[in-house]
Amino acid sequence: MNWGAVANYCAAHGLELAAMAATVLGIWLTTRRLLICWPVTLLADFLYLIVFYQARLFSDALLQIFFVAFTVYGWWHWWRGMRREGEVRVEPLSKAACAWALAAGAVGSALLGQFMIWIGTLLHIAVALPHLDAALTSFSLVASWWQARKHIANWWLWIAVDAVYVGEYIYKDLWPTALLYAGLVALAALGLRDWRRAEAVQTAACTTLRSGSPAR
Repeated sequence: MNWGAVANYCAAHGLELAAMAATVLGIWLTTRRLLICWPVTLLADFLYLIVFYQARLFSDALLQIFFVAFTVYGWWHWWRGMRREGEVRVEPLSKAACAWALAAGAVGSALLGQFMIWIGTLLHIAVALPHLDAALTSFSLVASWWQARKHIANWWLWIAVDAVYVGEYIYKDLWPTALLYAGLVALAALGLRDWRRAEAVQTAACTTLRSGSPAR
């Protein structure tokens, strides 16, 4: 192995590698429903904001700004739940709320795609994959909202979004990030499994509590 070449690559892509490490750690902590996941994720948001801006993936760069807002909200919402209930509890998502969120994601995809094309024309900048990038950005926001609200459905949506992101980043020659998102698909599957187990434990505990309640 040419360690000099490895060192040169790490030096040239240090920011992207740091963002990759922070993202993996943050998501793994999220699968474990640990509150510390949020400050780690906040660091990853800021690092990737810079990486995507430099790659001219402006929808993704904009996405990081929204991620910062959702991360702060999720941190607060989880902390409040832990104070009240002693743990991060998985919350149900109604079919109506799911449908509205997905519809909002679709509308956001169309609007953001057109907006990015307009911005590119205005600034005379070639915007990379505006429609695909906008769709992934919009549905990532939906997944982030569901994650902050502690809905299991966030993991299903992350699996779909991250799988498409892998192809986009390969196309943009962001290989470390493409590798990262392939790993994120696996982490999302792990999160889905662990959160479903947690939900089953919660349901069993509620059933036991009700069955043990005195009759009225």
